Amino acid sequence: MSTNKPNVVLMLSDNIGYGDIGAFQGGEIRGCPTPNIDSIASEGLTMTQFLVEAACTPSRAALMTGRYSPRCGLGSVIIGGTPNTLSADEVTMASLFKSQGYATAMAGKWHLGEEEHSWPTSHGFDEYRVGVLETSDSTLYRQQMERLGWPEAEIIKHVPSIWEGNAQNGLKRVGEYTVEVKRHVEDDIAAYAVDYIHSHAREEAPFFLYLGWTQTHYPNVTSPEFSGKSRIGAYGDGLLQHDHAVGEVLTAIKKAGIEEDTIVIYISDNSATPVAGPPHYRGGSNGMYSGELGDGREGSIRVPGIIKWPGKIPVRKSNGMVSIHDFFTTLARIIGAQVPQDRPIDSVDQSDFFFGKQQDSNREGLLTFLGEEIIAVRWRQYRFYPKSFVPSAGNPSMPGICGNRLETNGFPNVYNIERDPREEEDLSSFSAWTIPAYMQIVNEYLKSLEKYPNPPGIKLTDFNYPQADKIKKYTGSM
Repeated sequence: MSTNKPNVVLMLSDNIGYGDIGAFQGGEIRGCPTPNIDSIASEGLTMTQFLVEAACTPSRAALMTGRYSPRCGLGSVIIGGTPNTLSADEVTMASLFKSQGYATAMAGKWHLGEEEHSWPTSHGFDEYRVGVLETSDSTLYRQQMERLGWPEAEIIKHVPSIWEGNAQNGLKRVGEYTVEVKRHVEDDIAAYAVDYIHSHAREEAPFFLYLGWTQTHYPNVTSPEFSGKSRIGAYGDGLLQHDHAVGEVLTAIKKAGIEEDTIVIYISDNSATPVAGPPHYRGGSNGMYSGELGDGREGSIRVPGIIKWPGKIPVRKSNGMVSIHDFFTTLARIIGAQVPQDRPIDSVDQSDFFFGKQQDSNREGLLTFLGEEIIAVRWRQYRFYPKSFVPSAGNPSMPGICGNRLETNGFPNVYNIERDPREEEDLSSFSAWTIPAYMQIVNEYLKSLEKYPNPPGIKLTDFNYPQADKIKKYTGSM
């Protein structure tokens, strides 16, 4: 490679929690070692306070655009057939790389929309392979519809697909995404990545490769090589398969002789689901933190985050706050790309922090949303909740994405996450001095909406909502 711009391999896992990975609070002690992922940590920066959004579509929108998900109209999980998807006028990370002469490719889970204007190949990626435009639980739809006696012609309209294509010709459906395909799709993504790395390592132009892994999102089915191999059941088997796939990518980078020219990033989109999902697929861990996918608590949004670039990023572990949004601006600075100036960008440049030029992160706060609603505010080690979460019966991990919240008496709940990682001691009566910081973070966001209002989101339970016409369109398609 004749350029001084690095290759970038960005790996996003699906529902892997803080307590799953050995480099954090899991691995061998949980019956499913993760040596390959751990090896990235041993060679780079392990971010012990890496924060994301509360669910998969919002986190993926934040990663690709550097913006809070409601700014894209994507504060809720996309369900196939619903109308809110990634807008054609959003500027993605892949577009930044293309502007600097990079070859760009993606494989795996996208989950930002099935419409053509939302495809990866419509947003800066030269090619897309082993394409999962939706989410893995949709592989269970067929058996449910068959049980109800749906005709095959109707089933085909609603089952998920595997896609592939390029920016010139668009995408085409190459097969149904079934439970059986889910068994080996992680291996397929790895195989594509290995081929891509070896073929592009010899090219003059650097490359950006984005891998959207599918493990450990349920159903946690695996290829025969991994079935029954962990000590904790199907979830652990999926984690072993995932770690092996990551290892295949790392080995390819090493064999291609481009380790010193390549940034490797490993992150998860949101927490594990210890309680949600079918019981036989459960088993994930969010470590010492409380929360479930979608509920916005610490265990919902604090996940594994690792970045390495040999010789450039010092090997260390840091508790500096970094969010999934931050890669947008940080990578733009590293490759010399221009960040859009015509919209709010919530990404913070962390390049000096990553490179060890400064000890502290450049981020002190973060908002968490469900839909367009601010459900949590983070400032330093304090977490604020405008409404109280309501646990469901027998579920100490709280309600998750379909749960409930209660109005307080006008003051937020406050927790010191360092002192109280389980969020069991509400300090609202003793920490009034933190409220101005809470209000400043919220007010800065609200102020930005005056000039740049968010597009309407989707609420499938509010039929007086301004987007009720979209809901009618969705329900009319059934």
